[in-house]
Amino acid sequence: MRAVVQDRYGPPEVLRVAEIEPPVAGSNQLLVRVRAAGVDQGTWHLMAGQPRLVRLGFGLRRPKVPVSGRDVAGVVEAVGAGVTSLRVGDEVFGTCESGSFAEYAVGPVSKLTRKPANLTFEQAAAVPISAGTALQGLRGIRPGERVLVLGAAGGVGSYAVQLAKAFGAHVTGVCSTPKLDLVRELGADEALDYTRDELPAAAYDFILDTGGNRSLRSLRRALKPKGRAVIIGSETSGPLGGMSRILRAALISPFIGQQLRGLISSERAEDFAELRDLIEAGKITPAIDRTYPLDEAAAAIHHLRDGHPRGKLVITI
Repeated sequence: MRAVVQDRYGPPEVLRVAEIEPPVAGSNQLLVRVRAAGVDQGTWHLMAGQPRLVRLGFGLRRPKVPVSGRDVAGVVEAVGAGVTSLRVGDEVFGTCESGSFAEYAVGPVSKLTRKPANLTFEQAAAVPISAGTALQGLRGIRPGERVLVLGAAGGVGSYAVQLAKAFGAHVTGVCSTPKLDLVRELGADEALDYTRDELPAAAYDFILDTGGNRSLRSLRRALKPKGRAVIIGSETSGPLGGMSRILRAALISPFIGQQLRGLISSERAEDFAELRDLIEAGKITPAIDRTYPLDEAAAAIHHLRDGHPRGKLVITI
């Protein structure tokens, strides 16, 4: 099969298309004929090996999994002996373990579920990791609360705006000037330009920070005295990257009235099923910036890091 592979960490130029053997599904896994694959920040982190902390889990000198990509949407080609909830021919979405920038991918049934009926494969591939992270980050918000989403036009942020509105919150999204219209289209009650608008003091019950560039002092200033903030680390500088800010938040949170915590998201079929129900009910819709063919995966990752996409990027296979 054709797949996008790499044999070392580095910039997008380390990626190449090669012919490799297709993966084989184990007992509790599915073999999926890939139709589309999502491109998220995690794709870049695993490609570049940055921050270096990620190499502890994914390969010290080179990636343990040579095929790029995690988000996947496609059709079940084969099922493992222990799988009873899905069958050959089902249209599914979720995440895979063998790499999704390929014609075939393998993933555990615990991370794959039925695709939303009202989405194309390209749209479905843009959902799992980003929307799942937003869903987990927003757990516990209540109707009527004032919620601030930093990085509201990005992969996670574009879903966070829609989910917070679906949960009954008053939502303010922060983004760059060219993306203000998109954030309003996503349903935000207010859209702020981070290049010129100051965050009001003590204004928000809940902040979801997907941008990674605000200091903890800035977040605390914008929060109400008993407010909560969830930080999704995206910085890449230093050996710990975004974990450094998350650790600082954990250290000071017990000593203040506000609750500050980091989020290390997990991938779960039950979350993807909850998102599917919201999508089929018309509560959220993927915001896709553009799609790329498999041969242009490197260009997609360049655009992810340098082009400031409006929403998600998708690889079609």
